Amino acid sequence: MKTLAALILIAAIWTVGLVTFAHRIERSTPAAIPAESQGLVVLTGIGSNERIGAGVALLESGSARRMLVSGVNREASREDIRAVSKAARRIYDCCIDLGFTAADTVGNARETAEWARSMRYQSLIIVTADYHMPRAMLELRSAMPKASLQAYPVATSVFTARNWWRSSRSARLMIMEYSKYLAILGRETIRALGPPAKG
Repeated sequence: MKTLAALILIAAIWTVGLVTFAHRIERSTPAAIPAESQGLVVLTGIGSNERIGAGVALLESGSARRMLVSGVNREASREDIRAVSKAARRIYDCCIDLGFTAADTVGNARETAEWARSMRYQSLIIVTADYHMPRAMLELRSAMPKASLQAYPVATSVFTARNWWRSSRSARLMIMEYSKYLAILGRETIRALGPPAKG
């Protein structure tokens, strides 16, 4: 009986957390125009065209000096990405870099950190899908604890934050993202509570 009660309590806490997480995502878009930053990073994934388009619009508006598109498919060429981005040739050739090494969000964080270090940037605008932003920011802050990061979440056609439970695809994405977010939050909490690093 105690085991059943514990399971019900855990399920209730998880559900409340999911609803809170979903509400946070729903309120995140449309995103406020970020303050001017040194660099801008677009994390690719489902709905990449909309993410890249939003990043280019910010770059063209003068929100950042340079942009990285992280996690580009290795089979894509620079011209393929330019066609997707619809960026002006002048802006694209001078100010957009492509990262091909990242295969997941952890890889995005590493690729972003390396790019920012090479550019000597300490402030970045992060562009990704609204549902992906909470997890992405956790990974990025873990990889770049001293950097100033501004989130710019983008609503995409593949996910509906409002009434997400009515669509099987949106519900699946929301539950997956929440579960991954909890796993990373747990990892970071364990790290924070662990013994301090030597040396």
